[in-house]
Amino acid sequence: MSASITRDFTATTFVVREDCTLLLWHNKIEAWLPPGGHIHTDELPETAALREVLEETGLEVELLGEQESWGQVQVLRTPACILLENISPGHQHIDLIYFARAKEGEPRINTQESAALRWYTAAELENPEIAPDIRVLGCRAIAAVARQTRG
Repeated sequence: MSASITRDFTATTFVVREDCTLLLWHNKIEAWLPPGGHIHTDELPETAALREVLEETGLEVELLGEQESWGQVQVLRTPACILLENISPGHQHIDLIYFARAKEGEPRINTQESAALRWYTAAELENPEIAPDIRVLGCRAIAAVARQTRG
């Protein structure tokens, strides 16, 4: 009999400003990551994405994607992708990835979560200290915001 796997839903947001994406040096994981975290019970994924960015950076952002209503049905923004991440033996995260444009203001470090923050260009994401999934998604987020801006 195989061991059971527990899974949590999370939301992560790649925040873009001036052709750069914001990454945080995560204290616990010791890696450069975008803001993100667990989706609370009864919380919509896109609400969690906005909340996590605000909590971890102090920034308000605008998520890319359309939100509409079809009669009584609300259509939520479609994540850029959904990742299945192995967190520890027997535990995974189902991570809904969003892209966003930063509004006014400067980011700040939430020292409970992160030790540093940095804006990365697509070229700088090629640094070997950046995980492959963060590199790919960071570049895609920068390109998506650029397309929408030219739009």
